[in-house]
Amino acid sequence: MIKIYGIPNCGSVKKAFAWLTENKIKFEFYDFKKESITEAKINEWLASIPLETLLNKSSTAWKGLTKVAQKKATTKTEAIKLILTNPNLVKRPVLEIASKVLVGFNEEVYKKELL
Repeated sequence: MIKIYGIPNCGSVKKAFAWLTENKIKFEFYDFKKESITEAKINEWLASIPLETLLNKSSTAWKGLTKVAQKKATTKTEAIKLILTNPNLVKRPVLEIASKVLVGFNEEVYKKELL
């Protein structure tokens, strides 16, 4: 079963839902607003993908950080601390497919990995 992490009103999450539904792929959704991300989960993702992929530096949440906080976020430990306090810093959606982690919505990647 595919697990999707994000927030329901995110445009990329909506696109992922639509694509998965259209392709009859079942999934479970985990809402960051209702179910907090754990440090263990973030570390699990970061074992498969680089921090730069997970951290959404084009988000409003990122732009709202001080320059000092942004600079600190270049280390894994500090980035995890920031994500735990502000899950909107995660690029969405995050999909877990067995041992793979996909970040963001990319139809070509979804076709390759899921069909």
